Amino acid sequence: MPLLSVDDIIERVGGPEKIATLTGVGTEAVRKWRQARAIPPKHWPVVARAAGLSLDDLHSDASSSPTSDPQTRKPTMSEQSGTASTEVPENATAALVLADGTVLWGIGFGAPANGESLGEICFSTGMTGYQETLTDPSFAGQIITFTFPHIGNVGTNAQDNEATKPAARGLVVKQDLTAPANWRATESLDAWLKERGVPGICGVDTRALTLRIRDHGAQTAMIVPVINGKIDLPAARKTVAAWPGLEGMDLAKTVTCAKPYTWAEGVWEWPSTTKPLPAKRRRVVAVDYGAKRNILRCLATAGCDVTVVPATTSADEILALKPEGVFLSNGPGDPAATASYAVPAIRGVLDAGVPVFGICLGHQLLALTLGAKTYKLERGHRGANQPVKDIASGRVEITSQNHGFAVDAHSLPNDVRVTHVSLFDGSNEGIASDTLPAFSVQYHPEASPGPSDSFYLFERFVALIDQHTKAA
Repeated sequence: MPLLSVDDIIERVGGPEKIATLTGVGTEAVRKWRQARAIPPKHWPVVARAAGLSLDDLHSDASSSPTSDPQTRKPTMSEQSGTASTEVPENATAALVLADGTVLWGIGFGAPANGESLGEICFSTGMTGYQETLTDPSFAGQIITFTFPHIGNVGTNAQDNEATKPAARGLVVKQDLTAPANWRATESLDAWLKERGVPGICGVDTRALTLRIRDHGAQTAMIVPVINGKIDLPAARKTVAAWPGLEGMDLAKTVTCAKPYTWAEGVWEWPSTTKPLPAKRRRVVAVDYGAKRNILRCLATAGCDVTVVPATTSADEILALKPEGVFLSNGPGDPAATASYAVPAIRGVLDAGVPVFGICLGHQLLALTLGAKTYKLERGHRGANQPVKDIASGRVEITSQNHGFAVDAHSLPNDVRVTHVSLFDGSNEGIASDTLPAFSVQYHPEASPGPSDSFYLFERFVALIDQHTKAA
């Protein structure tokens, strides 16, 4: 039987409504199948039975498309079905190898994949801000899967980097990178990735991959290149199996600044400038466990004169700068590992009575300092659409998040209260001490990328500093 197009198969089943009902999807999904010229492999058994076909008949119709060259058309995971065979599918130039043995074929882009393209596979649900996400130091040791399909359409520029270089070890997307179509773009994402040594793979069924992570938890993965039509999957699987994972891994030291520096730039005020800084400034030391630049911008805009110090800076060194407040930044890795040097420093600052504000890893480290415990989440929270409830006000904030560990709220001492909770899974999103001038949140109030619902937290930190200074 000649290869059938997706349109042919849909008609054999009985039309869009019929195939949507049989597969449990909406007609919009069926429309996208037609557009992509591919039916996701998880639906193949049902579709094959309904259409009276074998699984071999379920291929895309790209070879018969007048606008597609079969010699250059890029395959999708749907077409390749993620086979674990060592036989490389036609046109595939890379594979994503998972710790559970799954092999997802696709097309490589960005920098060439190498032995460093190895880490924990995670997914981010954000629809915007892929450049900010890729340069977020909290993604050290991870390969990012974007669930949003249109990646590349805003291009890249120098202003949107959240750190000097990307910390992520790789990028996974569904569709080919789209061309830049934004007035701020100065370079394509593909060229930007090549310059910074970050490999990527497209043509992967990111929905199926995301569901695998959601249902079975995070696991190690590796982007592996196809060289001269060949790939060494046994070696790749061995490498993936040997990687220890993020638990017990201190990554803050790998992304922190090398020496102290000052920051005096406010948040962006487009089209071409930044917001003016308040006349009154408070001396704040920001401990850099992997700080994003927009966090520093928000501190400055809220009225802080910021000095950034490396993650391993001791309490005595921090206090020698005579801070009126200390900020604990975001960052990657296991907080329990970073705690070996961070907790003594934070404890010294708290004992000196200096107000403390932490976010993300800084939140977890403050909790550990106050006597709580942390644990690894099965799938983590990553994206700019995460709902969080402020317990005191009942207000729900849509937040930006990026973390794979969380604070165990049940382990908090009696003098520390929960201030925020996730409306996704009920996990802890914020704490405050009843006896010390200290509070923290798990999410990212700097909104880069993401909503600006939570900027008030920087203003709360400044108010705490002023209150403490006045009382002193």
